[in-house]
Amino acid sequence: MSGPVMDNDLWIRRFQPATPGTVPLVCFPFAGGSAGYFRPLPALLGPGVDVLAVQYPGRQDRRNEPVVDDIPRLAELICDALAPMADRPYAFFGHSMGALVAFEVVRCLALRGRRGPAVLFVSGRRAPSVVRDDRVHLKSDADLVTELRSLGGTDAAILADDELVQMILPAIRGDYRAVETYRAPVPPAVLDVPIAALIGDQDPRVSVEEVSAWSDHTSAGFSLKIFPGGHFYLGEAAADVAAEITATLSAHV
Repeated sequence: MSGPVMDNDLWIRRFQPATPGTVPLVCFPFAGGSAGYFRPLPALLGPGVDVLAVQYPGRQDRRNEPVVDDIPRLAELICDALAPMADRPYAFFGHSMGALVAFEVVRCLALRGRRGPAVLFVSGRRAPSVVRDDRVHLKSDADLVTELRSLGGTDAAILADDELVQMILPAIRGDYRAVETYRAPVPPAVLDVPIAALIGDQDPRVSVEEVSAWSDHTSAGFSLKIFPGGHFYLGEAAADVAAEITATLSAHV
């Protein structure tokens, strides 16, 4: 997964020069998030990991494209972008909504007979088979902003700027719609890929029990790691998260 990925690729972004022999880690952002959220990760993981990040339509340099508010459809499009690059071992890391998208991309690759990741990291997200009747995407703009403030993943300066808020809300609402209308296959899809789950111990959006249910979606091994912090514990425990990712990659790649 080294040659075809460019810094200005439509779907996949790289934040450091490509180096032969590294393990590609493809990162999937949360609802309303962008590829740039993962920009600090290469420095934390070190030279052995090639950090790539998916840029969803409808935000930043893709803000003029319509938001894809359907998880399986979004996964198919990302699968198309990744398929030519699956020529050596790699891994996926998805946070919150990104965990669902990554899960569906793995399923898409399998259905196409393509090689899947050596490990799937799922962060801050309940298992696909655990359903809640969330309706955040139906809330008013003001209530949606309140939701974002409560989670702490969006810069407070952005949320205080009405013009910026109006620019980002369509993507955020579309992402929430995608997550909240998503329904996993019945019976639950089981991947032939190890799943490593991560969660903050004070996450208001998901419980340890709901994250543990990811074990029902793999036949290749499951692990769970709990970190101090809320829904965006990734920033609070960045060094420890990076160490966990590195250790897990070493065990599976």
